[in-house]
Amino acid sequence: MAVVTGAASGIGRATALALAREGCDVAVADIDGEGAGRTADEVRLLGRHASAWTVDVADKAAMRRFADDVVAEHGAVHVLVNNAGVSVAGTFEEQSLEDFEWIFGINFWGVVYGCKFFLPHIKRQSEGHIVNVSSVFGLAGFPTQSSYCATKFAVRGLSESLWVELRDSNIRVTSVHPGGVKTNIARSSRASSDDHRDINIAELDRIGVAPEEAAEQIVRAIKANKQRALVARGARAIEYAKRLAPALGQHLLLIGYRRQRGRLSSSE
Repeated sequence: MAVVTGAASGIGRATALALAREGCDVAVADIDGEGAGRTADEVRLLGRHASAWTVDVADKAAMRRFADDVVAEHGAVHVLVNNAGVSVAGTFEEQSLEDFEWIFGINFWGVVYGCKFFLPHIKRQSEGHIVNVSSVFGLAGFPTQSSYCATKFAVRGLSESLWVELRDSNIRVTSVHPGGVKTNIARSSRASSDDHRDINIAELDRIGVAPEEAAEQIVRAIKANKQRALVARGARAIEYAKRLAPALGQHLLLIGYRRQRGRLSSSE
């Protein structure tokens, strides 16, 4: 039995369906309750039991209830996919403290709550798996994404610590680092300007892979007990660049940022 947050659309929806095809019943959670319900209906069409939950992952009390309610409904939890996430586009100076508080509540605390409240239930099973969706932005510091990078680096660090702590238990942990994936995260992001949002949307449309491809790689990582899953070529390229020449990688990002600023200046 699997739990997937942020499953109304994008990677979460695709992962819920991919797990259902592997024989999992699924608890589908999202702040968009109607979207979660649609995904649950799709899971049922695949012949698996599904439940839909309207949950704000940034709400500690709600996440505690969610974990207890899922176990009451399904009897057990074997796989947890902490996928829910949002983004903010703009320079550090342009992003407000409220932006940082908002994005950390969902991207980081949502993962912490998911791990904290579901871990005791997963440990009761003969085996289990926790998947925390970080990002390629958890591998390198990208301009205009300071708050998003901070959350995704935090998710990566949390996941790596959990991997070590749980290694001798019945639970495995995977940190997932998608590169460009064609989801709604850029379109629904907070942004300091429409130009910042439009650039991010255009880049995802240009290089992004389908959410279904990301979901397939997540499921393969679970089955192979991988510590880290790099989704799409962009993630692998950045990982290798940061390992081989960390300073060079940052200089390449600087070149790209200067080009982006030039495009923004020319459009004004």
